[in-house]
Amino acid sequence: MTVLRNHVGGRFVESGRTFDKTSPVDGTTVAVVHEADAVIVDAAVAAARRALNGRWGTSSVADRAALLRRIADGIEARFEDLLAAEVGDTGKPVELARRLDVARAAQNFRSFADTISAKGLDAFLTDTPDGGRALNYAVRKPLGVVAVIVPWNLPLLLLTWKVAPALACGNAVVVKPSEETPSSATVLAEIIAEAGAPDGVFNLVHGFGAGSAGELLTSHAGIDGVTFTGESRTGSAIMKAVAPRVRPVSFELGGKNAALVFDDCDLDRTIEGLSRSVFTNTGQVCLCTERVYVQRGVYDEVVSGLVEAAERLRPGRPEDPAANFGPLISQTHRRKVMSYQALAVEQGAKVVTGGGAPALDGDLAAGAWIEPTLWTGLDNAAAVMREEVFGPVAGIVPFDGEEEAIALANDTEYGLAAAVWTSDLDRGHRVAQRMDVGMAWVNAWYLRDLRSPFGGFGLSGVGREGGEHSLHFYTSPTNVCVGLTGPWSAEEAS
Repeated sequence: MTVLRNHVGGRFVESGRTFDKTSPVDGTTVAVVHEADAVIVDAAVAAARRALNGRWGTSSVADRAALLRRIADGIEARFEDLLAAEVGDTGKPVELARRLDVARAAQNFRSFADTISAKGLDAFLTDTPDGGRALNYAVRKPLGVVAVIVPWNLPLLLLTWKVAPALACGNAVVVKPSEETPSSATVLAEIIAEAGAPDGVFNLVHGFGAGSAGELLTSHAGIDGVTFTGESRTGSAIMKAVAPRVRPVSFELGGKNAALVFDDCDLDRTIEGLSRSVFTNTGQVCLCTERVYVQRGVYDEVVSGLVEAAERLRPGRPEDPAANFGPLISQTHRRKVMSYQALAVEQGAKVVTGGGAPALDGDLAAGAWIEPTLWTGLDNAAAVMREEVFGPVAGIVPFDGEEEAIALANDTEYGLAAAVWTSDLDRGHRVAQRMDVGMAWVNAWYLRDLRSPFGGFGLSGVGREGGEHSLHFYTSPTNVCVGLTGPWSAEEAS
């Protein structure tokens, strides 16, 4: 049986309490995990502080960039180990995890190595009130000890998305992965140590949220900032935990993302894109579409096309080449998603496909499986059109004109992402810019440049990460102002 331990100050440590991590595919035990207690969390924070006060705190940009590139090399060298860890924890198809999760992990480290290497000094001359001049420049310093809390849907991808810029900027981190996906973080701890990171630069604590490692970490006096991806209500709890100490936070939270389909769209391209945005990773991506608004002229065709796409999905074991649809992360989450399926029907939805759980034989019957589900007949007042379900579900609603579509899409407390499908690029630009979201795609979905800002509005989060936007969170600037004397013009010089 695999045993997963906490990683503190360069060594793996056990605790006095463990929990079982079970497979969402068939309910079998994947690993026994040591849950961090207050003593271990304290030790992890202290180890991170020692690293900052030691040689890591005086490391150069070139040294840090070189470390990030060695970590990327280590990820590629242990690609199959990380792949097995991700698939074992999440149950997602092997090819999805290979293409999306693990490949992107190495890219994250290389991208931020390039970003920090290219970052120059911000300097400018200013006129002062007395007619003199001053040279101003900002020195960006590490934020300090950063708590990194990541979810279970894309555990390695999102972990590296946060750890890479944090280390690039010279911080030390204490990571808490989800209790549902502890395995890949453990492998990453080994890779970072093997890459030559000083002890304490990367620390790992396992556990749950409230009353466990998550709460202990976010409320710890030694934490200088928190970066978190996950549910909006958990983000709110973290904000309350750090408020007494006024610590900065970077949150990427939930979404109730809309797609707007206009009747001049390329139908085949649109339906393919919509099927990915609704059903990828069993709908367990913060950027997935749960609301589809379709202009009446193509409404029936879009509904039938999406139904066909949903019914082509095949559940099965991750390694089965015929399977292209995985389980939900847990039985607890399955119950939540199924409760929304029932609620949709209660509120008047017509289920055009799915609506339940697939009948699977053998060991798979114990897994957290669910059917891809599409509803019609609902409007924006329905709870399932307002609350994040985080499963392979979507409501499809007709509209008549552009202004109506924009109003429907923006009628939400969330503001993470949107997609606009149209052959009229003037309309595409116009509508995308009016979406109250952090990211708006036109004729695409999940197309990402790692230098672009990532984040949302409202219940979808606080702050932006990606490229130089990440550097703003993971550093604190000190402005240096140097008063200059001397002649400022040719007349004065003569």
